[in-house]
Amino acid sequence: MSLDGFIAGPDGDMTWMAPFLAPDPAIDALSAQTGALLVGRRTFGGGDPYEGTEGEGEAFGGGWSGPQFVLTHDPPREAPPDVTFVSDLRAGVDAALAAAGDKLVNVLGADVARQCLEAGLLDEVFVGIAPVLLGDGVRLFDHPGGTTVRLERIDAALSAPATNLRFRVLR
Repeated sequence: MSLDGFIAGPDGDMTWMAPFLAPDPAIDALSAQTGALLVGRRTFGGGDPYEGTEGEGEAFGGGWSGPQFVLTHDPPREAPPDVTFVSDLRAGVDAALAAAGDKLVNVLGADVARQCLEAGLLDEVFVGIAPVLLGDGVRLFDHPGGTTVRLERIDAALSAPATNLRFRVLR
């Protein structure tokens, strides 16, 4: 996420992340603990921070592989390997949890994360803050009219290239 709260730039652009994609122990640990991904359609089909690299088109730039569940109301006719398209949030969460086994479900996408929060289905928030200001784009959390979601910090780690924060969602 940029310091001003955007996880993607205008039109879902994620190429701004490229200079910050150095090895990061916190991201590596999260990847190793992840058993499945629950991904928003905009994130799944959006910009790729690994564009032009060996990891282009791969989750975590190829640093992770496994089942992905993409939440969408307009699935394509054919799904890539290990990708399942689901139209219902709860069904997607349940399928991702079952596939993850004793590992984590990593939620990717601002809108899906917001829906999970509103449904009481999100336990933690992990965010790596990059030292950049974007000024516009897709906010980490956007709730028109406002709402308060209380969080408790679990961990904070300063590592190049980002500051990584992990929070528990308080209910």
